[in-house]
Amino acid sequence: MNDDLTNTGVGEQSVETETETRIRARKVSVAEGNGFEKKSTESERRTLGPPKTIWREYFESAIVTVIMALFGMTFIVQAVKVPTGSMQNTITIGDHLLVNKFIFAPGKPLPFLPQREIKRGDIIVFKYPGNPNDREGDLRPDNLPYKTNYVKRVIGLPGDHVEVRGDRVFVNGQELPEHRIAALDHEDDPRTTELENNKALETKDDTPHKEGETYSVYYSQRPLDSGFNKTVPEGYYFVMGDNRNNSADSRVWGFVPRDLVVGRAMFVYWSYDESKPSSGNPLFDFFSNTRWNRTGTMIK
Repeated sequence: MNDDLTNTGVGEQSVETETETRIRARKVSVAEGNGFEKKSTESERRTLGPPKTIWREYFESAIVTVIMALFGMTFIVQAVKVPTGSMQNTITIGDHLLVNKFIFAPGKPLPFLPQREIKRGDIIVFKYPGNPNDREGDLRPDNLPYKTNYVKRVIGLPGDHVEVRGDRVFVNGQELPEHRIAALDHEDDPRTTELENNKALETKDDTPHKEGETYSVYYSQRPLDSGFNKTVPEGYYFVMGDNRNNSADSRVWGFVPRDLVVGRAMFVYWSYDESKPSSGNPLFDFFSNTRWNRTGTMIK
């Protein structure tokens, strides 16, 4: 009997000892785990550094925004303002345009990117190549070669033979299908003030478009005959303004080199009527003189 009791007692003692051992092991494991978590947390804090302040987050966001804006303005789009009427009424004085710089990026166009070669009829923005007949005293600070942006329509491509006879343009012996509109340029009337000269052309005879006439050009009553008759060299373009009687273009200063082309005029993002007088209040002028009907107009 004693043996039985002794054996029973020993057995019970043995079971308790194993249970306690397991509990103790679990506590040690939890304690070690907590220690590991604390060490990991402290290590992460040392790696991440002090928490960012709200001003630092604003500053970093501003830097990223500026970098992206500079990248976009350098390679993708550019904003330009039109100060002259050589492209009226397609583009009016005071129009602010967005220019697609990526579409005519230098080099051979890649098929998987929105790029292509310059086509006849495109309205391009380019750096003024200068007039070879200009003398040093003729240069104006607002019209410097290789710096001032011009906007014109492409008429002749490399290798084309271009001939201008009055209000008719011939390319490779064929008359261009241009929609010609008779118009009054306010600059032709000596009675108009300098401010009123900035008005859009007053159209006189706008007949319906014929087949193939994808764009419009404007002529006044003044005679026009430049007698231009040349072949466009490789790597150059012949350009003209849509306001044919009031445009200094390739008829005057020659061809545009390909490397001076900035991009293609896309649309008007804002238009301000510079023919209207100022009230002296910029905010009031913004709302009253903005041409809201031209905002968002595509250039074609």
